[in-house]
This record gives sequence, structure tokens and C-alpha cells, in this order.
Amino acid sequence: MAEWTFITNHAVVLSCVAKKPRITAREMANQIGITERAIRKIIKDLETAKFLVKKREGRRLRYSIRPKLMLRHPTQKDKAVGELLKVLGWNDELKKVK
Repeated sequence: MAEWTFITNHAVVLSCVAKKPRITAREMANQIGITERAIRKIIKDLETAKFLVKKREGRRLRYSIRPKLMLRHPTQKDKAVGELLKVLGWNDELKKVK
């Protein structure tokens, strides 16, 4: 039986790209312990919801986050995603999308 965690994989992926904007899906998969395919789906979800922006730089991608967007859960709609990311170790001095 798998252990449960307080933080969803979506939050963990967003935290990874906030801390290391040029991280690859493979690096995240190895770090988080889920498949690359799952990582790519989560990235697409985050991009569709506008929490994440990706930009191609040569052969790699650079991710930027939108820390002022509000969390989606009805009980947390008054909190910005950047506040959660700070708790997870994000340094908000890193490049971000306004």
C-alpha cells in the first residue's frame, strides 16, 4: 500500500519548476517518483490553468510560474499559489511571469 502525502503531485511539480525553471520531465519523474508521462500530463494541466508558462530555449524548455494566481480549491481561493510555493521552499526572487 502506497503512503499518502499532504501535497498533491501537481503542487510538487509546480514547486520543482519554480525552484529549477529548466528542469526536465525526466529529472522531475526521477525526483518525485512518478512516470514522465504523468509529469507531462500535470505540466499540461498547470499550463492550461495558467499557473505555468513554458518557453522553448534551444532544445530545452524554461518554465515560469504565475505566483499571483489564486489556488483553485473552494476553501483556499483567498490564497495565492506563490504563498504555497514559499512554504515548499520557493525563493520568489527567481524569474516569474507577472
